[in-house]
This record gives sequence, structure tokens and C-alpha cells, in this order.
Amino acid sequence: MALACWSLCSGLSLARLSGLRTNRTTTGLLSSHLSCRSRFLLCRYYSSSKVRRGIGRYVSSKLQWANSKYEGLLKRKFPRFYQLYHTFVEGFKLLFQDAKDVRRIKAKMYSGVKFQDLPYREMEKLRQFRRDVIKAIPLVIISIPPFANYLVFVFMYFFPRQLLIPYFWTPQQQVEFRGIYNSLRARQHRPVLKGLEYTSSRVKEGQLQSRLKDLCTKVLNGGTPQVSEILAVRNLFSGPPLGMKRMSLDQMRNISPLLFLTPRLPGFLISRRLNSHALELLQLDRALTRLGPHQLTDSELRQACYLRGLNSDYLGVNQCKEWLSQWLQVSSSLKDSEVSLLLHTMVFLSANYPTGLKWSR
Repeated sequence: MALACWSLCSGLSLARLSGLRTNRTTTGLLSSHLSCRSRFLLCRYYSSSKVRRGIGRYVSSKLQWANSKYEGLLKRKFPRFYQLYHTFVEGFKLLFQDAKDVRRIKAKMYSGVKFQDLPYREMEKLRQFRRDVIKAIPLVIISIPPFANYLVFVFMYFFPRQLLIPYFWTPQQQVEFRGIYNSLRARQHRPVLKGLEYTSSRVKEGQLQSRLKDLCTKVLNGGTPQVSEILAVRNLFSGPPLGMKRMSLDQMRNISPLLFLTPRLPGFLISRRLNSHALELLQLDRALTRLGPHQLTDSELRQACYLRGLNSDYLGVNQCKEWLSQWLQVSSSLKDSEVSLLLHTMVFLSANYPTGLKWSR
């Protein structure tokens, strides 16, 4: 016992004598030990991380191989089903990519950027995505009950134009369906022009009345008016009888299908929707003017013409550019209060372009 106490006291004395040296040595040994241990753990972590990445790459490569084999089988044995399958896969990719872009645009708007200040492509993507999502809502609701998804696939196969959004249309279907929608719009050209002719009799100023009648007669006889002829009657479209809030209900119902809006709603709802869509179209035109129409790709150019009432699928690029230039000349001259004229311009410029279609009176 005494020997043990003496040894302990000796150790303490040596420690006091060594002082700082003992602390440095102990600290050095401790830090060396911790450094070695941390290196070991780090190497172990990175080794396991590399293993996990290697397993992930292996599984991913096997899945891609299996998917390519499956697609090859479909392409050989069931070519029609493969086309639908491929369209859906690519459509979902585009849909998710556009959803990410829209979320980014929305974040920009939450930070204080207004819709009318967005660049043209962002404005157009936000507008189109919103309408596609609204169209997809009924299909989502139908698929909620158990086992209803099988029935939904049947509906989607037999009624793609009515139920599917353009992301899931084949290229042939896109051209075909746009042709159908354009034919539905073309049915409204004559009622819109006849409504204008009837309304012209209520115009008190003789010169404006004559100009409006001449404009309607020219289009009904198969001609396409000049920009100056359209702008010459602009004063009639800012107040009565053809302003957005002064038009007759029948005329609003005739115009609604031009924008693919249902005319089977109460008058105040039709007026509100027409005004909202017309202002949105005017803001798009202003953004396009800032960008410059020459910056559009061929597909964007055709889509811009289609949105504004022209069947552009069978026209040349130069014809589309010429028509869009005329449209923007009208649009850039209008105020917000004159957007009613912009909607009627969809008929003035597109009814007979470029074929010179003859109307029977």
C-alpha cells in the first residue's frame, strides 16, 4: 500500500516538474489517435459511398437494358401500341419539364414580377400550361374510383382529342386535331361578320358606319383587308356598340368559339371571360413585339399564328411571318380598352388568308 502511494506521488511530482511538456505530449498523442480514427472512418464512409454508387449504377443500367428490350419487343410485335406508349413516355417527360419551368416562373412572379412583364416564352408557357391542366382535371376525377383507371385508358384510346392534352398527342394527331379545331372556328366567321353588319346600322356617325360596312363586305366577298382598313374603325370598339362591355350577347356568343370558350354561359360570365382572354392575348402580343417575331422558331411561329386564329399547318414559313406581321401591326396600335377589335381581327385577317375563300351571301 505504501509502495503504491509512493509511486503515485512520484508520478504526480514528475508531472508537475514536466509541466507543459507533459501536456503537449499528451495532447499530441491524443490528437494523433483522433486523426487516425477520423481518417479510418472517412475512408470507411467513402468506400461505402462508392459501393452504393456502384450498385445504383448497376441497377440503373439493368433497368435501362430491360426497358430497351421491352420497347424493342413492342416495336416489333405491337407497332401501334408502341407508338402510343412512346408518345405517353415522351409526353410525361415534357409535362414534368414544363411543370418545373412553370414553378420557376411562379416563383419569379411571387418575388414581384407581374405577368405582363414576363418574357414572351415564359408568358406563353404559363398560359398554355394552365389551360392544359384545367383540361386534364376531369380525367383525373374520373380515374379516382377503384379500378376506374382501366376505363380511363379505354376513353383515352377512343377519345384522345376530347380527353388528352397535347402532350400526349402523336405528331399526326396534333395536325389532325388542330385542323378540326380550326374548322370549328371557321364556322363562326360568317356569324361574326353578319353580326357586325347588323350592328353597323346602329352607328350614328356616317363615315364610321360606311367603313365598317365596307370592311365586312370585303371579307364576306373573299378579300383580306389591309391593316389601315381595320384600324380605321377602331373607335367603334372602345365603347358602344362594339366595346367589350357594350357588345350584344349574341355577338359575344359568336366570338367565344374563336377562343375555344363555351358560349353556353350567362352573359356576364361570357363577357368577363372574353375580356380576360383578350387582354391576355394583347399582353402576349406586346411581349412578342419586345422579343421580335424573327426570334421565333418555325414551330413557335406556327403556334403563334394558330393561337391568333390562322390554320398555319399547311402554310409556308414566309406566309406565317407575313400574316403575323400584319397581326402585330394591328395589335401594337390598340389600347386595353380596344381589345374587342383584336378579337374581331381574328376573323378579318384569317377568314380568307391565303386562299381567298369566297362567301355565299
